[in-house]
Amino acid sequence: MAVSPDWLRMMARYNSWQNGWMVPAADGLSDDARSLDRGAFFGSIAGTLSHILWADQMWMGRFDGGPSPKGNGATSATLFSDWAQFKAERHTMDARIEGWANGMDAAQCAGDITWYSGLMQADVVRPKEMVFTHFFNHQTHHRGQVHAMLTATGVATTDTDLFYMEQM
Repeated sequence: MAVSPDWLRMMARYNSWQNGWMVPAADGLSDDARSLDRGAFFGSIAGTLSHILWADQMWMGRFDGGPSPKGNGATSATLFSDWAQFKAERHTMDARIEGWANGMDAAQCAGDITWYSGLMQADVVRPKEMVFTHFFNHQTHHRGQVHAMLTATGVATTDTDLFYMEQM
């Protein structure tokens, strides 16, 4: 497995590109529609988007040493219950992710990363390549759930395939 700085930059752009249409699409719904439990793992559109943002903040705190979020996985779906605050924080986080990716070099992509996992209640050591891949895969997985929930509400969605990114 080889994670390169170019791959990180591509995935950071993909994250911003997807959030760039998904958040405005969800913005067109009422607070009640965004918060309606639709049977997803984190319940609602708003809950799932809140969880993604919480996880992004948690991982970026580990990657760049910057601030980490409040709460934990169990509270992540309700952490950003104010929609205006969520939108501002999402925009800031996307810029933070892109800035981090743009500053990475090959040496920084290699080796292990160590962190304390609240979920596992232990220190964890894993290869950076695996953890960076997990970070972006986690976003994509949960955005897929949001995409399905938005589609079910009748909201117009767009393509999510990575290879479309350069054409959009």
